[in-house]
Amino acid sequence: MVAITDKQNALEKATPEQKDKQLWRDLVAFWILGLCNNFGYVVMLSAAHDIIARFDETTEVSDPKAEVLERQCNIVSTGAILLADVIPGFVVKLVMPFLPFWINTRVASAVALSVAGFLCVGFAEVEMVALLGVVCTSAACGMGESSILPYTSNYNRNSLSTWSSGTGGAGVIGALAYAGLCAINVSSRNIMLIMLIFPVLECIAFWIILRKPSGLVDNSVPSVTSVVEDDKPLQGWKEQLMYITSLFKYMLPLLFVYFFEYFINQGLFELVNFENTFLDKESQYRWLCVDYQIGVFISRSSVNLIKFKHIWILSLLQFINVAYFLTEVIFFYTPSIWIAFAIVLWEGLLGGGAYVNTFYRMSSEVPRSRQEFAIAVTVQADSLGIMLSGFLAMPVHNAICRLPAHPKLFS
Repeated sequence: MVAITDKQNALEKATPEQKDKQLWRDLVAFWILGLCNNFGYVVMLSAAHDIIARFDETTEVSDPKAEVLERQCNIVSTGAILLADVIPGFVVKLVMPFLPFWINTRVASAVALSVAGFLCVGFAEVEMVALLGVVCTSAACGMGESSILPYTSNYNRNSLSTWSSGTGGAGVIGALAYAGLCAINVSSRNIMLIMLIFPVLECIAFWIILRKPSGLVDNSVPSVTSVVEDDKPLQGWKEQLMYITSLFKYMLPLLFVYFFEYFINQGLFELVNFENTFLDKESQYRWLCVDYQIGVFISRSSVNLIKFKHIWILSLLQFINVAYFLTEVIFFYTPSIWIAFAIVLWEGLLGGGAYVNTFYRMSSEVPRSRQEFAIAVTVQADSLGIMLSGFLAMPVHNAICRLPAHPKLFS
């Protein structure tokens, strides 16, 4: 009798996670969904240098009268791929919050666009087809993020952190897979065909592993804002648009972090060149992408251990990284590639930390009835920052390519 009473008391004191024996299904499903949703996006950015090189000539700038470092630049920077990989997704994110939330239709559309993207890039014979594939991948990622991330509000709060961890995992696995397959001389077509396993995995995660959301919301953590604010759902476009201004405190810091971050990745990474090292120029770009994604994965998976509220500080730190890389690609003063790898890892930690902490804050500060809309709007901020960085990256890239090449400050 005492044992039964103790068991009942233990059950009453148990957390929602302990009571829900099937919670693992949702957490695993959202991790896989985050992985699959961002995987194509990451692969396209990792392949950006190679996609451009397939259809473009390389220019060389040199000064025969001086001992200089020869600059080798693609005529079009990887910022062009960045724009093709961001603008369609950004447009999709702008529209999605105001459309009916038909989650099954949205996920099916995202999967179809992802498949089309891999096939177009893999079988492209001309640049426009390759760019069309990147556009399809971008739209798939934007549709998935603006649908599945808000959908986490119907589940246990930790679903948001596992989604974020999965998107970070996509960075590491995507960049590492592309760099590794290139290293063993797998053709670009075969690489893209191999990547088709991820849209299939996304279908399995969403329609088989993930449970239906009814009754699964974790209400053990009350919404802070709902205590002092009317928690009624937003009605109509006018009310939704008026509500967006209250989300600027989440959106603006995230925008600046990603603006600085992707200006580095797609405007300056391509120009980083360390001679007399174990990696050639193309491999340096690929492995810097891998290194960056490792940092993103670590920070996007850390929100249950480290929570950070003041995202604007992360944007200032990211600006310092811009200053370093901008001066490095002009003067080549860093003595070792390992220093660059360390700074790139730090850059990834800042970006991933800004992403996961922004949405984790929203899960407790935004009324639950408004979270789907609020999160769907806020995800536009990182895409807008990335898009603006792409527009800036191309002229800056071309301006640096036209500069007289300089000797390294360290020989």
